[in-house]
Amino acid sequence: MPHPETWLRVTPAGLWCEPGDFFVDPTRPVARAVITHGHSDHARPDHGAVLATPETLAIMRARLGDGRAGRRQQPLRPGEVVVQNGVRIWLRPAGHVLGSAQVCLEWRGSRAVVSGDYKRTPDPTCAPFEVERGCDVFVTEATFGLPVFRHPRPEEEIAKLLASVALFPERTHVVGCYALGKCQRLIALLRRAGWEAPIWLHGALLPLCRTYEALGVRLGDLRPATAARKEALRGAIVLAPPSVVAERWARRLTDPVACLASGWMRVRQRAKARGVELPLVLSDHADWDELNATIDETGAPEVWVTHGRDDALVHAMGRRGIRGRALHLVGLGEEDEGEAETGAAEGAA
Repeated sequence: MPHPETWLRVTPAGLWCEPGDFFVDPTRPVARAVITHGHSDHARPDHGAVLATPETLAIMRARLGDGRAGRRQQPLRPGEVVVQNGVRIWLRPAGHVLGSAQVCLEWRGSRAVVSGDYKRTPDPTCAPFEVERGCDVFVTEATFGLPVFRHPRPEEEIAKLLASVALFPERTHVVGCYALGKCQRLIALLRRAGWEAPIWLHGALLPLCRTYEALGVRLGDLRPATAARKEALRGAIVLAPPSVVAERWARRLTDPVACLASGWMRVRQRAKARGVELPLVLSDHADWDELNATIDETGAPEVWVTHGRDDALVHAMGRRGIRGRALHLVGLGEEDEGEAETGAAEGAA
């Protein structure tokens, strides 16, 4: 039985399945791509053929346009199987954003699972992560792969936001959040917590919220903040791309409270440097404990780390007898909660 390292290779374009002749989340246009989810560091434009969940394909069309989301698009629902040049391909939910999936591959009895980005915390806007056991190699992210990153319960952070709104009813709370996934999750969590008032959105966040609603995710009363009178936003919650929270767009509001929803808000220096008055530690990625628990649950004897804080995770796995390997894939981790935060710039454009 061939080891996955003989048929899954790191190339300049990304992770390539040689016998199937396709890439998983390639970073440049390729003939055949399997896409884990719609964030722009994973879902690039102009591939020849794209295989993904129906939701991810819809999100790619919304973000990239029909002409750039793959010349041929093949939807694959979790549990369905397709075969490409003898390689069996199926998807399992990743719990990251709507439509996100792990890519499960099997060739000649050898099995590998590519997680994409994932989280284990329940999210009302997407299907929960499902463990695929029995793989020979599990390919994981490590965005928050350090012991310092242990995320609080999302409900606690939403309660913190609502407590601040109650304490300062005359001020406008402006929450920085990424356009895909974090924005819709924040809205859904606020609704679950009893916030029935309109939620106001920067114009860059509206299109993907409409896409989510078209895909069956109910978000309630959403209104464009740009068209609102200043007085109407007093005591309101406004969601906006992170890049505009501390800029002139937000300063025109009524004594705004600058908030930012991100796993990086665990690091106080980051919140202070960005002028965040109310940091909300709300992440769409697995934290340290969840990364390690997931690795153990898969039972994989070998784990490859695509991007993030790989050193600490590889060391921790080694102490448990799991062989770890850092892939250092270039171009991943640049949207959502990645260091470069290109998603913020994209959303503000």
